[in-house]
Amino acid sequence: MQALFIGQTYIDVTVLCGAMPAGDEKTVAHDYAVSFGGNAVTAAFACAKLGCVPDLIATVAEDWLGRMFLDMARVYRVPVHPRHVKRSSLSFVLPKDGKRAILRARDDHFLDPFPKLDLEGCRILHLDGHQEDAAIYYAKACRERGILTSLDGGGLRGNLQDLLAYIDVAIVAERLCEQMHLTPSAMLDHLKAKGCKIGGVTQGERGMIWYDEKGRVSHLPALPVPQEEIIDTSGAGDVFHGAYVFSYLDAPERGFAAHFEFARAAAAYKIRRLGNEAGLPTLADIAAIARTYALVS
Repeated sequence: MQALFIGQTYIDVTVLCGAMPAGDEKTVAHDYAVSFGGNAVTAAFACAKLGCVPDLIATVAEDWLGRMFLDMARVYRVPVHPRHVKRSSLSFVLPKDGKRAILRARDDHFLDPFPKLDLEGCRILHLDGHQEDAAIYYAKACRERGILTSLDGGGLRGNLQDLLAYIDVAIVAERLCEQMHLTPSAMLDHLKAKGCKIGGVTQGERGMIWYDEKGRVSHLPALPVPQEEIIDTSGAGDVFHGAYVFSYLDAPERGFAAHFEFARAAAAYKIRRLGNEAGLPTLADIAAIARTYALVS
């Protein structure tokens, strides 16, 4: 095991359509995609596609959607350590004009305890705040072993404040700032106070503000993808997380400024594709993005 990801599994159904029907109306979608979903789950697949295959503790149901998810994991050779639930979770995603509406149906009533794995050889842990008991257990265990810990703070979840005390790299969404009634700048101060060595707030098309290992705050702008090329922004943040984890595993000496620049290119690739799986870049895809935008990376 070189990396461990922990999260909630979804099956994402992404539908591209002009408008949602209401009442007894019907409409025909322009396109659709069915894929794995969930923050840390999608990040794990992104990391695997780039060449570093992580282990994944994820929710799995004994139903046909659960079997479909495990089939996807086998294709990417991602070892799944299941935590069983009764029914698979679903996300219905409707991208439009650079935004996306999401309707979710989730089962997070676990039928068994989380698996306790041997962390021998593990170099990074990535969490999305789901499976709160597993997240805090592994964050503490990794902190004790000197294993880097990373968090996708997409929203305010149960034990997030306790969890932050064991996180080295905390990249949170602007939505969390809103939920905590903090400005992005104040959120960076909060992450510093919690002891996070690196912290950031993602702001969609406005990029990310973050502080580095020395506490210096800077702005990483999003790449200027033409509006007409943006198809589906859903999952872009997850791909961003998976890509910086890969970059860290591949070349830890480069520092997080370089890791985030690499991840920014991966996210720019994702938003041009419909659905999570189609939006997973290869190293060649990221190199092409770097050439397009004349990035030094």
